[in-house]
Amino acid sequence: MFGLLGIITILVMVFGGYFLAGGKFGIIIKALPFEMMMICGAALGAFFIANDGPSVKHTLQDVGKVFKGPKWKHSDYQDLLCLLFELIRLARQNPVAVEEHIEAPEDSDIFSRYPRILKDKEAIALICDTMRSASMNYDDPHQVEEILDKRMDANREHALHSSHALQVIADGLPALGIVAAVLGVIKTMASIDQPPEVLGKLIGGALVGTFLGVFLAYGFVGPFAAKVGEVIKDEANFYLLIREVLVANLHNHATNICIEVGRQNTPSHCRPSYGDLEEALKALKQNAA
Repeated sequence: MFGLLGIITILVMVFGGYFLAGGKFGIIIKALPFEMMMICGAALGAFFIANDGPSVKHTLQDVGKVFKGPKWKHSDYQDLLCLLFELIRLARQNPVAVEEHIEAPEDSDIFSRYPRILKDKEAIALICDTMRSASMNYDDPHQVEEILDKRMDANREHALHSSHALQVIADGLPALGIVAAVLGVIKTMASIDQPPEVLGKLIGGALVGTFLGVFLAYGFVGPFAAKVGEVIKDEANFYLLIREVLVANLHNHATNICIEVGRQNTPSHCRPSYGDLEEALKALKQNAA
């Protein structure tokens, strides 16, 4: 919603101000298709050169995050805490019984109660791998914690690649605008014998390239890159919550304490209240009984 509002605001304010100041759109409209072809085409080609196929696909998919926002909502964080509570409680009561759930989560009646989480392969892998590590009786929980940190850092760096790729394009667009403008000047020099009114239009068309490169860089691609990075970092909090709860479990804290550690480390805008989470956990206990 805000992404679309921002785009509309940029277009209305920039071109509306130009129109109200007495600017004429004739030169811009005539030059725009050719300048757009040169600048955007060169930017797209550079993007293909700098990235492989999966990275290109990943980046194009992540552009949608500007409009959709983070994947994980408030209710998902509460569901995650409930899922972890069920798994940890079962592992404490019957370590053998929990193995069937972490070895085949797609067939688990516990995981099936949380379909949105079950669809996320990384979240499921993170939970199952760490629970499996706990069942191996690691002598030093800090060793598992270090492995989790490295794994999450690598995942976050990979996820942020799309933001970095967009920012690289944003940084290059003003220069590509200058390239288009220089080509326009070359075209103008070929018509140097024409009257001033003709030269004026040619020079104006060349300057559209400079305008377009800067406008696209700072009005669209740069903000898109920043927003994608912000959303990816927000989504990473979901996996950080898994880490916090399962590390607390490795240190043999009480199950309720492990869940409360996770709740306290949840970002404030997604954090379930203590009362709501307590009611959800009570319901799980009653259903289990």
